Amino acid sequence: MDFYELVNLIVYSLIYGVLAFTYILAACISARHFIHMFQLNSYKPKVQMKWVLTNSKKYLLSYLAVFVLCILLWLSKGTIHFASELIMVFIATVVIMNPQKKKHKTPLVFTARIKRLICTLSVLHLLPFLLLINARQLFIGQPTAFALMLLLEPFTILLANLINRPIELAINRHYINDAKKILSGCRNLTVIGITGSFGKTSVKYFLDTLLSVKFNVLKTPGNFNTPLGVVKTIRGSLRATHDIFLCEMGAKNVGDIKEICDIVHPKHGIITSVGPMHLESFKTLDNVKKTKFELADALPSDGMLFLNMDNENICDMTNGRQYVAYGIDNTEGYYVSDLHISEKGSEFKITSPKGEACEYRTKLIGRHNVLNIAGAVAVANRLGISLEELRPAVRKLESVPHRLELINKGAYTVIDDAYNSNPSGTKAALEALSMADGCKILVTPGMVELGEMEFELNREFGVNAASVCDYVALVGKKQTEAIYEGLVSAGFETSKIYVADSLNDAMANVYGLTTDGKRKIILLENDLPDNY
Repeated sequence: MDFYELVNLIVYSLIYGVLAFTYILAACISARHFIHMFQLNSYKPKVQMKWVLTNSKKYLLSYLAVFVLCILLWLSKGTIHFASELIMVFIATVVIMNPQKKKHKTPLVFTARIKRLICTLSVLHLLPFLLLINARQLFIGQPTAFALMLLLEPFTILLANLINRPIELAINRHYINDAKKILSGCRNLTVIGITGSFGKTSVKYFLDTLLSVKFNVLKTPGNFNTPLGVVKTIRGSLRATHDIFLCEMGAKNVGDIKEICDIVHPKHGIITSVGPMHLESFKTLDNVKKTKFELADALPSDGMLFLNMDNENICDMTNGRQYVAYGIDNTEGYYVSDLHISEKGSEFKITSPKGEACEYRTKLIGRHNVLNIAGAVAVANRLGISLEELRPAVRKLESVPHRLELINKGAYTVIDDAYNSNPSGTKAALEALSMADGCKILVTPGMVELGEMEFELNREFGVNAASVCDYVALVGKKQTEAIYEGLVSAGFETSKIYVADSLNDAMANVYGLTTDGKRKIILLENDLPDNY
């Protein structure tokens, strides 16, 4: 090898070394982002595919441009000069297209499943390096292969998930069977299923406090309301000493509740509400109704079904079923009367089907909270705790985090209803805001996952807000167009509407408002996750 050949080899080795490093860096950055979104999309390929096509146009177009450039360079039989330009294109693309620049509200959790996905994805990413072995005889060459892999990154993750699917199913079956075995060993355990389009988490927390008066209770933590979340709770926390297991059951598709019921076999169940939630996946309200009542269908003949009969969609589904009713407007079962709500809390009376009555007081605000308390009281009373015994427990009830949670902070008060939002929930939140004394401020990005009804329901939200609020901060111009339109159509002054790019931007604007000495009462209604 002469001197010229040696220099040429060194130069090309450096070029390809830099190219390979850049490829690895770009692959890691983009893979981390799309894996994170896949986790937030509950590992559902269809949901992820729709999300990618909706939210990643800039990414896909940029790497498509790089891919086309690579092909053009190859066709021109480019020199080192062209290769250097190509490397600079890759570096610039990595910097410009870095999708991880923003700080995420919910970080990527490196679970065992995510680690397995990363391993499979890494193997797939080795393919372009195999092309380096005989690059000069290849049709497109390794730079083009690198660009193609980066262009296909979002879809390669779905391919890796498909490859891993048999393994994931086998692992899930093992966990589910183990949970069933643990449940079968707890012979004196009573499982209570809790579901609903909204209110189920609050009822779960309230029931935990009320039933603890006499029983040793375990509840699914936080929003662990999926099959694997329930299984994780059983395997990690259920003990033979527990008397009652409160199992929250969430759903986005028909059959989701039945899947959880087939694992835990609930003895009793409570359906807190049925409404237009997750219509993007459910498609119709009838599917929502059918899914929520999968809990009712799973109960044994000696089980009790508790229904919120204030909800018209639940009333439509009784169909001769045996049930225990509760409500505020409906008085056929456990019902609320003498209701007085202020910004300091709520006072009310609950009467049982036997005619027994008891007065209660709680620091929680809002009609929605009182209705959920009534449901929890109905269950606890039917399980043997007297209405009188429940009085101290009701008084101790705390706000469930991010669900009409009242937070006092110096010169302002926050009504934190940020966990999730739905049409009924927004009405309850606005009602709570209306009771406050001060400058009433709404901060919201609106409601999502409502399918074809999303614009109409958000517009209605804006109309309702106009009659309550003194000022509104909307988070995201495109997302909140319908709310803006509703506000304006109801005569709300545009000078009192601020459209922010982010929640931080909205809150900074609200904190800077001058309210002529009035205390700021800020309703934080919904906070969209990172995949929106």
